Amino acid sequence: MSKSSVALLRGINVGTSKRIGMAALCTLFESLGATTVRSYLQSGNVVFDGQLTAEQIEQAVAAAFGVAPRVLVLTAAQFKRAAQNPLGAIATDASRLFVVFMDAVPPSLEPPSDIAPDVVVIGEHAVYQWMPAGFSTTKIPPKFTTSLGPTATTRNQRTVDALVGMLDG
Repeated sequence: MSKSSVALLRGINVGTSKRIGMAALCTLFESLGATTVRSYLQSGNVVFDGQLTAEQIEQAVAAAFGVAPRVLVLTAAQFKRAAQNPLGAIATDASRLFVVFMDAVPPSLEPPSDIAPDVVVIGEHAVYQWMPAGFSTTKIPPKFTTSLGPTATTRNQRTVDALVGMLDG
């Protein structure tokens, strides 16, 4: 039986650089042996059945498209655990509620202070951010974001919920 996973490609199709068509990306995943490959939006969210590693995907994407995004692969169980956003109760707009996925949450990571009205919660499997005024006006310092590591990649809760639905469907 195949295992469902989610691949999150960091930083593709943002602006005019690192452009990858999702149909071509799905075809690439299939060429690597993945099945039931589906993408969501144009920002590098791929749900698939199979046993692909981040390294395999990174190498194949670089060879096929000439761009080298970092890739994070999570099993369905890992993704669903991280998708349980503790800030959901205070959020009034899922597009301004975020999950930062990463290989592992650093054990000594502390949320930034003096960022109200923004809120950051360090979870066991992800970092959660509520930005009521939006991502572009956040008071979360860039230094905090870069401290999360090179594979850290952020998705809004609306996208996370859609990917969970794809895993369940």
